[in-house]
Amino acid sequence: MKKKLGFIFGTRPEIIKLSPLIKLCRAKKVPFFCIHTGQHYSYDMDEIFFRDLELPSPDYKLHIRSKAPFRQGEHTGRMLIDIEHILLKEKPYSVVVQGDTNTVLAGALSAEKISTTMSFTGLHIKVAHVEAGLRSYDRNMPEEVNRFIADHLSDYLFTPTAKEKQILLKEGAPPGWIHVTGNTIVDALRLHLGNAQERKSILDELGLLKGSYILLTLHRQENVDSKRSFGDIIRGISLVGKEVKLPIIFPMHPRTKKMLQKHKLRLPSCVRVIEPVGFMDFLQLEANARLAMTDSGGVQEETCILKVPCVTLRHNTERPETVEVGSNIVAGTEPGSILRAARKMLKAKRMWRQPFGDGKASERMLEIMLR
Repeated sequence: MKKKLGFIFGTRPEIIKLSPLIKLCRAKKVPFFCIHTGQHYSYDMDEIFFRDLELPSPDYKLHIRSKAPFRQGEHTGRMLIDIEHILLKEKPYSVVVQGDTNTVLAGALSAEKISTTMSFTGLHIKVAHVEAGLRSYDRNMPEEVNRFIADHLSDYLFTPTAKEKQILLKEGAPPGWIHVTGNTIVDALRLHLGNAQERKSILDELGLLKGSYILLTLHRQENVDSKRSFGDIIRGISLVGKEVKLPIIFPMHPRTKKMLQKHKLRLPSCVRVIEPVGFMDFLQLEANARLAMTDSGGVQEETCILKVPCVTLRHNTERPETVEVGSNIVAGTEPGSILRAARKMLKAKRMWRQPFGDGKASERMLEIMLR
């Protein structure tokens, strides 16, 4: 009997980074099913991503969204219950999770808990963690807790670079379980960058020219839930806009919009807010920006690969490779620090070497799991 894989995801970054592996399974006729927990987004918004990435619609849609940032346990627990029912029904050889969300924690823990009852079920479900070994060393971030626990529940630890392998070895992970595969975001960009460039340009729709704008993304809990941090970031962005005289394009996350209104904060006139966009449109916006300013780990990686300078609006990063090669600088949230970082990165020569692999990460992962 062929090994069946179960893909568990709940956010757009997870969909993007798992998409090359899902498509490879379909091409090689490896049985699989997909569970979408519904963690962050409406399915209507996600449909754009499934269409852009040419993915099948999820087999299971769970509609489990967070009720409040301080109810992490309830959010994860509701996922655990529903995912467990599905895994007992589907009986996969392995579940595949990606990244550091509550969905990742619930998927890994559900599979591992079922495996502890093998004497009743006959099931031992392996856990494959895509993008294992990342650490910010900030336990105030729920993502840091999620990624740490998921790593230590996993049978397959797929790390983007050798740096994450060393982190896992120091934490006591079995060496034979760790595989340096590269990052699937390189696979995804190689698959879709050409298609993004061929379709109708969002730059034309927005009246933008290549290199004539700054791209902004902002969504992390520690940034937007705090009125002080959010306000500081806005002041920093305002300083950058005034100095460089470039529009700042901001596809605003729904949660960010909600917190902006709650805190009664106002964006400066240099910021142009647009609705969230699909993967292909966002890829165009990234690839043609003069500079990206973000608190997203994925955008740090993508801009590094696309040779676009990046300023990270956080106090730490779990993607230190981007800083080491010179594509990214961690600015923090203090206004003056954001301005200084933007000045530096606007002068950066785009000659760095991207450290995330050769675009064959998915092939390596699937070969390892099937082997």
